[in-house]
Amino acid sequence: MARNKLSETRIRTLPIGIHSDGDGLFLRVRKEGSRQWFFIFRRGDKRQELGLGGYGQGTAPVSLALAREKAEAIRQRLARGEDLGGRKTFVEVMDDVLVVKEASFKNAKHKAQWVMTLQNYAKPLHKKSIHEITRDDVVETLKPIWTTIPETADRLRMRIAAVIDHAKARGLYVGDNPADWRGGLKELLPARTTKQKHHAAVGYKDLPAVIRRLRAARGVSARAVEFAALTAARSGEVRGAVWDEIDLDAAMWTVPAERMKAARDHEVPLSDRALMVLRARKQEATGQLVFEGGKEGAPISDTAMVKALRAAGAGDATLHGLRSSFRDWAGDKTDYPRDVAEAALAHVIKDKTEAAYRRGTALDKRRSMMSDWATFLAAIGS
Repeated sequence: MARNKLSETRIRTLPIGIHSDGDGLFLRVRKEGSRQWFFIFRRGDKRQELGLGGYGQGTAPVSLALAREKAEAIRQRLARGEDLGGRKTFVEVMDDVLVVKEASFKNAKHKAQWVMTLQNYAKPLHKKSIHEITRDDVVETLKPIWTTIPETADRLRMRIAAVIDHAKARGLYVGDNPADWRGGLKELLPARTTKQKHHAAVGYKDLPAVIRRLRAARGVSARAVEFAALTAARSGEVRGAVWDEIDLDAAMWTVPAERMKAARDHEVPLSDRALMVLRARKQEATGQLVFEGGKEGAPISDTAMVKALRAAGAGDATLHGLRSSFRDWAGDKTDYPRDVAEAALAHVIKDKTEAAYRRGTALDKRRSMMSDWATFLAAIGS
């Protein structure tokens, strides 16, 4: 079969349809004007198709010369009798990826998020042969949630890309990753209106009244919420706290890197009231978890903590909003430097000089700040 039937000049004027460059290399021109390279071959009586990327699309366009280079590489592999993976489906490769990533997941929740996203939202891809998946397939998978639940859609795109990267590494996929944002997806998906999401928070002036109601309430969830407020910690860090992380004598809680968003250890100085909460919990503890829920060996649920917060008169405030309340108080009512408050929240400081200063001096100042915060929360009529 003749090769090199197309030219750069001719490609620009091709009508909608499939056009051959010869010996298995084709260009598909779609109604909306996009052009996709693909390679067709047969093994026995089965026709197989490999995507090679888009012509003139995105930041990594595949030129005619590059498409021919990729096609020749495939011909050489076929000549050597290599299996190009035509029988592997997306869901089979997806399952392999989840097994490989098992050790890298930060916790069970992180793993569950990966599984849920790929199982629920990537269903249109599940039964497709991995080597046949195109950018259009990815676009159609993302469209239903792209503007309605954008954060999930972004995670889905990245996880689809991870599955296809895995397939590429194993020789099961040839060509550019169709889920790569830089490869042209930006031009094919609808624009989104970006709205900054804020977690509803109790105004810090109203928080002491909420804390008083929490202290009057019985139950693990109320104690967990109060401890979260006192330490300005994330709810997941509080829920997963174990006694081995806590030094009551040194008044220090060290959250290990694997449980932190920034993936590094975080030291939390404990105020006198925080220590009281912990000592009371210690007397009732039957296992390693500080805030164990109704099921033995399982932490108190996020839902239970939210219910306790709302029952204490916090309105629609979220647990994460407690951190905002602390930060507003530190900025409005104290003279503590910005970096000290940011350190208490375990926020990553990009400025190297500021970060070095924090490591050197912030801990003592943070201990004083957390003591002042506890005093403020215990005040009447604040």
